[in-house]
Amino acid sequence: MKNLKIFFLFTTTWFSYSMIAQNLEWNEIHNGVWRAKIGAEQHISLLKAAEVKPDVKALDNLSDVTFPLDKAKISAEVISGKTYLRFPLEKEEELYGLGLNFKTHNQRGRILNLHVDHYGNGDSGRTHAPVPFYVSTKGYGVLIDAANYLTVYAGTGVRVEADERPVLRNRNSDPKWEAQPYSDAVEILVPANGTEVYVFGGNSMLEVVQRYNLFSGGGYLPPKWGLGFTQRVPTLFSAKDILNEVADFEHHNFPLDFIGVEPGWQSMAYPCTFEWEKTRFPDPEKFISTLLDKGIRANLWLNPYVSPVGSLYPKVKPLSGSHTVWNGVVPDLTLDKTRHLFKEHFYKNHLDIGVSGYKIDEVDGFDQWLWPDVATFPSGTTAEEMRQVYGLLVQNMTAKWFKEMNRRTYSLVRASNAGASSFPYVIYDDYYSHKDFITALINSSFIGVLWTPEVRASKSAEEWLRRMQTVCFSPMAMLNAWADGTKPWSFPEVEAQVRDVAQLRMRLLPYMYTSFARYRFEGIPPFRAMQLLEGFVFKTEKIEGKLDGTDNPYAGHKTKEVRYQYMMGDAILVAPMFVGETSREVVLPKDKWYDFYTGAFVGEEEIITIEPGLDKIPLFVKNGSIIPMTEARNRAPKTDEKLDLTIRHYGDKEGQFTLYDDDGLSFDFENGQFSQVEIKVVRDRSGHFIGSISKPERGKPYGYNRKVAWEFMTQK
Repeated sequence: MKNLKIFFLFTTTWFSYSMIAQNLEWNEIHNGVWRAKIGAEQHISLLKAAEVKPDVKALDNLSDVTFPLDKAKISAEVISGKTYLRFPLEKEEELYGLGLNFKTHNQRGRILNLHVDHYGNGDSGRTHAPVPFYVSTKGYGVLIDAANYLTVYAGTGVRVEADERPVLRNRNSDPKWEAQPYSDAVEILVPANGTEVYVFGGNSMLEVVQRYNLFSGGGYLPPKWGLGFTQRVPTLFSAKDILNEVADFEHHNFPLDFIGVEPGWQSMAYPCTFEWEKTRFPDPEKFISTLLDKGIRANLWLNPYVSPVGSLYPKVKPLSGSHTVWNGVVPDLTLDKTRHLFKEHFYKNHLDIGVSGYKIDEVDGFDQWLWPDVATFPSGTTAEEMRQVYGLLVQNMTAKWFKEMNRRTYSLVRASNAGASSFPYVIYDDYYSHKDFITALINSSFIGVLWTPEVRASKSAEEWLRRMQTVCFSPMAMLNAWADGTKPWSFPEVEAQVRDVAQLRMRLLPYMYTSFARYRFEGIPPFRAMQLLEGFVFKTEKIEGKLDGTDNPYAGHKTKEVRYQYMMGDAILVAPMFVGETSREVVLPKDKWYDFYTGAFVGEEEIITIEPGLDKIPLFVKNGSIIPMTEARNRAPKTDEKLDLTIRHYGDKEGQFTLYDDDGLSFDFENGQFSQVEIKVVRDRSGHFIGSISKPERGKPYGYNRKVAWEFMTQK
């Protein structure tokens, strides 16, 4: 009997040490989406926190694809309570995604520790949205649905029994020796005894991203006012100060659709009461209604840590974590009761009086002040899990409130993760590198989140204008004056140019709104990387590294990528300029491309050098493209307004565009209350272009006049 006990103890210990799942069962749960379960089911995951509801109908509209990887080369095993995953890589594959990175695009050859955190000036994996999803140039994507700090070896580790071993080289004599040899696998360490893994197929990288976004519920369609301009005012501004700010915008003839009200609106912030400070805001309801009468919405800053002096505190304290943040309790938002208490409090103090959205700050990091990993929560959710999902929980909770009221919002958040594409939130941070902002904007399109490169301050009029040009071609056009009190006209010598680019954004509202509608219904990111454009064939180049025996004896090869250019919608290529630059290179994809402002031909599938001057952000339009525009204006249109359309056509070939419209405010579009009209440009018998536009369906919302102005930009 003693020997039997020893044998049983040995086998039990061995089995808990190594549980191998050599033959994963891949189930196609939706068209082109496969799932495999490894080990034990976790009580919380990223997709569970986001409460993802796939858009099955839209997924079914995508092409049929087969499983895109060699199943025999995918492995998973649970060892000592941790899950080890391996996926194959081919020689020429490039990998994109794996979080909101600010300096790099292609992630192959990198090691990332995916961890929700404030961005720390290095692509280590610690970032605002460490989404564990990557998409390959081979036409597939992989998502790890784990609410843990994941370590990803994106083609770095070389196994002894690798399928494709790197060439053995002698460093003493071979100049091609590399410190980082070739690897044929992506390996991922999940510090949990199980997880779920998803594989997405596609005929292109864009289709893979579409599937991922549609699986997450589809992209978000903002209200029209959300695509206007927003100014976040200084911290201690009062209601009177804010109304004066609105008057200043009117005096300077500058667009303004929503005001960001910073921490001083609360009776206490850091931690928060979520209650109005009566000296600065004696009548919040009147303040909000006065703004709404002017066509301007209010967006309130907050962080979710509850102050002991607020009326919400005694209610949520028993439902909060063991550690505080700035002496405020951290509510356990996985609990229904906690969310219900927040809903009651926020409806009473904000939503019922007309507040239109939130800026959710400080749900990302730093470690020095956020709850530590030793914290505990009433639900049993670990501190690590809560760190990874807290941004998702806050987004999901608040988004539901606005949905229940049938009012769309468009808001800001500091942390997000997988499954967030359907949430009405744009990510921002306190980092302030202009170039890195553009890299993050591009990378956001791979991972189902939106990112905005806000403007706060500048050292010169040139920098100010360049930054303002960039924000006007991003998901949210935002000036954040909370600390410096800056205005769009802070540099008078470029005030006219700043106004011009802001009004150009407003003129492009029909085009941009349609692009966001495609995000909602088709999963196509409205702002996206060049790699997601059909015909883009410029791959990452390897640059020879140089061994330096003193400074860096293990220097490896560096890579050169296509940087700082992206697509807005299907047709417009945006190539921002930065302070000190008078020229730059632009990589033009397949087809002919034309200057947005003049219609002049600029190149075809080549690298061009441009010298655009200071006044305008360089924009290029694809051959045959149609760009619907409206008149310059300072507010988004009201539901009963009819705007005049100007329809531009570029290039030497015929074109087509489906213009989308709805009431711009509610969710009625989800019940079919929207219009789609077909715009076409064809050649007549004499070879000249003529345009036509179909009639909107009777009884459906449509905010444009029937008579349009046509501009054939290339054929004049």
